Amino acid sequence: MTIQDWASLIVAILTIVSSIAFGIKWLVKHYLIELKPNSGSSMKDSLTRVEQKTDKMFDLLIDHLKNHP
Repeated sequence: MTIQDWASLIVAILTIVSSIAFGIKWLVKHYLIELKPNSGSSMKDSLTRVEQKTDKMFDLLIDHLKNHP
């Protein structure tokens, strides 16, 4: 292989590696956004609402069990 062949091979490999790295960076960035609260539409907000409703249901169940032995 000539120097020009080696240079083109190295450039091709670097291009592929950088494309994969930028793709992973983009995926991580967009998935991490879902873990931050944003006034209602993120996964974090949804889980917080589910947790609050579950806590309220447990409180109601405990009250019911105390009042009806």
